[in-house]
Amino acid sequence: MEHPRTIELDVRPHLKNKMEPLQLIMDTVKSLNKNDIFVLHATFKPTPLLMLMKGKGYSNTVQKEDKDHWIVTFVHKSSNQGETGEDQDETPQMQQPEPGAAEQAEVYFLDNRGLEPPTPMIRTLKQLEKAKPGDTVKIHNDRVPMFLIEELQSLGYAYEIEEQPDGTAAVTIHKT
Repeated sequence: MEHPRTIELDVRPHLKNKMEPLQLIMDTVKSLNKNDIFVLHATFKPTPLLMLMKGKGYSNTVQKEDKDHWIVTFVHKSSNQGETGEDQDETPQMQQPEPGAAEQAEVYFLDNRGLEPPTPMIRTLKQLEKAKPGDTVKIHNDRVPMFLIEELQSLGYAYEIEEQPDGTAAVTIHKT
């Protein structure tokens, strides 16, 4: 059996230059051996990627170093290292509302049509992070966003999906 390698990839420069790093990340993942450790540096918590990698058999730990520096460590579940940290997340998912912060609820609209995945999901989750409890985020996507729906369920957000006559989907999400 080969010795585990630690492969690091910093996509923060790509993200800061508005470049999509998913292909670079997936090319790196393809080069990994089952016992390698993959360390990714990003400017935000890459929730869609966490789900994608979980589907490929990887567990992860997420660490927030700074406001725009997140470190995600992926370990394949079939390797010996995978037994130590199964999907640990050292950061809170959402911030708790401040007492007395029940001002006017906002409604945010995001038109995600024509965008390549995972951009619609990333945009939506970023808006939800910015939104206050009681706010609503309405999105219009090319199709029903199945991966986003799974994430909304895990975060405990209420939502409604309206499939449109043209095949697109309007989703209303209620931040709690």
